[in-house]
Amino acid sequence: MLETSARLLKLLSLLQVRRDWTGPELAGRLSVDVRTIRRDVDKLRSLGYPVTSLPGATGGYRLGAGAELPPLLLDDDEAVAVAVGLRTAANGTVAGIEETSVRALTKLEQVLPSRLRRRVQALQAHTTPLVVVGPTVGAETLTVIAAACRDHQQLRFTYAASRGEPARRLVEPQGLVHTGRRWYLVAWDVSKQDWRTFRVDRITTEPTPAARFTPREPPAQELGEFVSRQVASSVYTYQAVLTVHAPARAVAERSSPTSVSVEAVDDDTCLVRTGAESLDRMVFYLLYLGFEFEVHEPPELRAHLATLVDRMRNAIRVQG
Repeated sequence: MLETSARLLKLLSLLQVRRDWTGPELAGRLSVDVRTIRRDVDKLRSLGYPVTSLPGATGGYRLGAGAELPPLLLDDDEAVAVAVGLRTAANGTVAGIEETSVRALTKLEQVLPSRLRRRVQALQAHTTPLVVVGPTVGAETLTVIAAACRDHQQLRFTYAASRGEPARRLVEPQGLVHTGRRWYLVAWDVSKQDWRTFRVDRITTEPTPAARFTPREPPAQELGEFVSRQVASSVYTYQAVLTVHAPARAVAERSSPTSVSVEAVDDDTCLVRTGAESLDRMVFYLLYLGFEFEVHEPPELRAHLATLVDRMRNAIRVQG
């Protein structure tokens, strides 16, 4: 009986991790035959878990949505992550979930083992959140987008770009990226036939799921790096390319991922792409870095640096 119960818990955990499973895949994971999987699925259904059968030669299963929310299985690290996330949700960039986060946290902490509760309390006690003022997005919008990414469904929405009038878009969503201040959607734009980055707070209508699509090769191995490259300069009036004589990690630590893209050349040199609304702001950033650098683009930046150097020399000469 204990072995059967443990197997049911493992089966439930697998169904929660991935959307669709075939019978043979589950049987292989649990080291049983397909007939045993069918019996275990029937037991889960009798306990209130909405497991649906999928058509096909080998058959399959999916944990769907039922009339009530069944218990979820979380390992220790997942439980701590959820608790910490709920505690910080009120200070985040997702609007409208503050009260529900408190209610969910109360329920979770009531059943947390003491060892996990101490971990959560220690992490919270020694963490000081820095409240960032910026645009917020609705939780419902994020869940719709995340579900479309998971299920490979196209999305339709109206997007208000930084320049131009709002326009309807049809995209194949790849994933969401959070920079700490803003949410970005990486998606294949069907009309542009290219990868695009969309600020979620600029989506002015609720995204609507459309037809399913075959997933494409993502634009980068790490979507965060792709967003950094896209946002670092494309939205700014002046765009610069520089060689900085410092390790890439050192430059990244003194830069914002939404305004600077850093690519290592070797252990002591990196290629930096950045942007700014004015040349003075760009110069301020370069001086703030504190490293030697060479300007490749734009020529206006080189000319502006030469003007500033002359101005500083004159200031020193006058003072002398």
